Amino acid sequence: MIAFLKKLLRPNPQVDFKALLQNGAQLIDVRTPAEFAGGHIKGAMNIPLQDLPRHLSKVKPNRPIIVCCASGMRSGAAKRLLVAQGYPEVHNGGGWTSLQNRLQ
Repeated sequence: MIAFLKKLLRPNPQVDFKALLQNGAQLIDVRTPAEFAGGHIKGAMNIPLQDLPRHLSKVKPNRPIIVCCASGMRSGAAKRLLVAQGYPEVHNGGGWTSLQNRLQ
């Protein structure tokens, strides 16, 4: 059970996040506005995890989605929520700083 949860929540290292973004993926940072203001990836949309259910109209279902946060926990929860709502391609980018390093 623990291995399953780790697999579900951890970032997916084999995904080419840079290519996804270059091909039109949406990047959603699910941290709080204060965290986002302290630093974020250029082009990211800030929708805090607790607000995501009310702001699904801002997320386009026909484009891949990459979610990120501070550590990967909230982005894992965001991924589960979006998949449950029928979004077909959602990737957990993990922590925004490590994701930013992978995008360079």
